[in-house]
Amino acid sequence: MAEELETVLRLVAEGKLTPEEAAPIIDALTRAERSPHDDDDFGDELGARFDHAFERGFSRLDRLGERIDRKVSRRIARAQRRAESARTRVAEGLSAGGGRQLRIKVTERGRQVVNLRIPIGFVETALTFVPGLGGEQSQRIREAVRAGAVGPILDVEDADGEGGVLISVE
Repeated sequence: MAEELETVLRLVAEGKLTPEEAAPIIDALTRAERSPHDDDDFGDELGARFDHAFERGFSRLDRLGERIDRKVSRRIARAQRRAESARTRVAEGLSAGGGRQLRIKVTERGRQVVNLRIPIGFVETALTFVPGLGGEQSQRIREAVRAGAVGPILDVEDADGEGGVLISVE
């Protein structure tokens, strides 16, 4: 009996049953522990209440599972649409004779500190992680990749000529 009570309390803690739904179940379980089972009417009533309470609880779990399934299905469909869109953009860039990777080079005081090669398919995601890259520069890179451009897209040098950023499609 303790195991059933523990299960009901866990379902309440997880939010799968409300305290109101769990109350008759807990009441039935604790009453069954305290009372003798000699009276057949009592046992029948207890069994009926117990069955009804569990039925309501499992019905609620079914509805919750259906809602979760719908949410997960929508998220999967959205991710598939985004992936297809990204594949289409990459295919358009490659079919236009574009490069296969985006190169980002950063130099400071005459020495290279960053030298990244990002596959064209990941450019959209990668641009969100490049610090200091403004919206205008990001858009310029996106447009160049979509157009299938090859070569330098952004080439900025420090005033002293010892540092800078070069972004190109190769």
